[in-house]
Amino acid sequence: MEYRRLGRTDVQVSAICLGTMTWGRQNTEAEGHAQMDYALERGVNFWDTAEMYAIPPIEESYGSTERIIGTWFESRGSRDKVVLASKAIGRAPGGFGWIREGQARLDRDNLVRAVEDSLSRLKTDYIDLYQFHWPDRTTARFGARGYKGGDDAEATPIEETLRAADDLVRSGKVRFIGLSNESPWGTMTFLRLADQLGLPRVVSVQNAYNLLNRSYEDGLAEVSVREQAGLLAYSPLAAATLTGKYLDGAVPPGTRRALDHRKSRYDKVNADPAVRAYLDIAKRHGLDPAHLALAFVNRQPFVTSNIIGATSMEHLKTNIDSIEINLSEEVLKEIEDVHERLPNPCP
Repeated sequence: MEYRRLGRTDVQVSAICLGTMTWGRQNTEAEGHAQMDYALERGVNFWDTAEMYAIPPIEESYGSTERIIGTWFESRGSRDKVVLASKAIGRAPGGFGWIREGQARLDRDNLVRAVEDSLSRLKTDYIDLYQFHWPDRTTARFGARGYKGGDDAEATPIEETLRAADDLVRSGKVRFIGLSNESPWGTMTFLRLADQLGLPRVVSVQNAYNLLNRSYEDGLAEVSVREQAGLLAYSPLAAATLTGKYLDGAVPPGTRRALDHRKSRYDKVNADPAVRAYLDIAKRHGLDPAHLALAFVNRQPFVTSNIIGATSMEHLKTNIDSIEINLSEEVLKEIEDVHERLPNPCP
């Protein structure tokens, strides 16, 4: 396994991060425990979860993923071997009414309560990396194209969020903070205020990044490199779209698209042509399609860790094995050729 520095800290995290969001819906507690056992054996020391998991989010499974991790910590006694990341949700008007009475915000009261609840479920007294799942303010996220503005009267000011995070870090309940589903403006604002006010500095940004969505490269990649706040890449397989399982509108039983009531951000007009092109590259070069997609993410200089997820042990092993794959210059050129023809079909 390869290890990389988390932001400007002295913490080294595995270049493969264990994603956990299926535990509690698509995976049982026993399956989640088996995945954690195997990942740790393979040198994966970095795990990512969130208060709202399992996914797709429903009231009945809220917090279930953190609880599964907590019972693993309780039974294995291996908390000190894991760099643990979790998240608190931002403002969600009209949604997630079961989370803090539908009044979730990135303000002090909400963050303190969210951390306490997560610590209880996780059966630990600290979270290494605490991330803001999405901004309180209006932004283009989860597949939206372009910033269109909106009513931010109820949004928590970034300075207030940072001061609340400072309290959590000083209390010892959180070690570091990170962002998720953020923009270049938002990331730089967090960094600027932290430097000006002596508040905790963001160490990472967790955004979607994959062969169908390379929008991170357009602005945030430079921020990650210059500010040492690397990308934690989620959906590196575009929610399994890059495996080809959803081609031509197929929705296999038991898959995430079959369970999720929301339209997939990867179900877009140019998704199938792009997927077919990448599958063709993999086939001609004797590569597993998952290895092609994951190895592409692994090699990016702005990526700190690649968050893989799997509903089966077979897929988990395949995904972790991607760290051993080096893509040839020929393959990389062919990938760029496809990207030139079909850029970011699924932002």
